[in-house]
Amino acid sequence: MQDALHYIQSCIEVKPRAGVILGSGLGGFAAELAGAVSLPFTDIPGWPKSTAVGHAGRFSVGMCAGVPTAVMAGRAHLYEGYTPAQVTFGVRVLRQLGVKALVVTNAAGGIGANLGPGDLVLISDHINLQGSNPLIGPNDDDAGPRFPDMTEAYSRRYREIAKAAASENGIALSEGVYVAVTGPSYETPAEIRYLRTIGADLVGMSTVPEVIIANYLGMKVLGISVVTNLAAGLSDKKLSHEEVLATGERVKGTLVQLLQAVLPRLEI
Repeated sequence: MQDALHYIQSCIEVKPRAGVILGSGLGGFAAELAGAVSLPFTDIPGWPKSTAVGHAGRFSVGMCAGVPTAVMAGRAHLYEGYTPAQVTFGVRVLRQLGVKALVVTNAAGGIGANLGPGDLVLISDHINLQGSNPLIGPNDDDAGPRFPDMTEAYSRRYREIAKAAASENGIALSEGVYVAVTGPSYETPAEIRYLRTIGADLVGMSTVPEVIIANYLGMKVLGISVVTNLAAGLSDKKLSHEEVLATGERVKGTLVQLLQAVLPRLEI
C-alpha cells in the first residue's frame, strides 16, 4: 500500500479531500474533473486490475466544483477472484491520501415495488450476504477499532445534503436498502423474493466491503445506486450485463449533475 501511495503522490499536485467510486457503466463522471491526472490501475503498485466490462480501471485526481476529488473509475469485485483485502485496497489508499468523504456508486437490480431502470436511489443501509468481511483477521488498532459501529454506515447528514441538491436540480432521488451478494451469476426469482422479504430494495455485487472499510477508517459515506434493471422475476426480460451498461450510459448525465451539486456541500 505504501508503494501505491507514494506512486500516486508523485503523480498528483493536489491533495484530494473527497473520493468517488464509480460502478458498472458509470465512469463518465471521471471525465468531468478539471485538471485531472489519470492513472491506469495497472500502473499503480499493488492495485487490483479491473476485469469487469464497464469498469475503466483508472484512478483520477482533479477538481470537481472547487473540491479536490479522487475518482476510482472501476473497482475490484469478489467474483473476479479477489480477496476482501484487495477489493478494499483502493479505499485504504484514498484514506491515506487524506480523503474523509467517500461517495460510492453502483449499478443495482431494482427489487422495491416503485423502482425502475434509470432511477437513482440513495442507499440508507445495507445487508451483507457476501459471506465475508474485509475486517476479518488481526486488527490494526492504529487504523480503526476491532468492532466498528455500523449504525449509520451511510451518513444521515450526507443523505440530507444529497436530497436537497437533487430537489434543487429537479432530479428524482428515492432511498432504499442495498443487499450485496457475491455474483457473478444473477439471482434467481426465488432469491429475489427472499431478498424482498428480508427488507432489500436493491441488489448488487459490490460496495458493502468498501463501505465497511470506510467506516472503520473514520470516513463518512454517501451511497448512490443506479437501478439498471428490474431484478429476476420482476419482468419478462432475461438479465444481461449489456442492459446494465446501456442504462448506465443513459443516466450518466444525471448522475454527473448530482455529484457536481453534492460534493461541494459535503462537510469535509
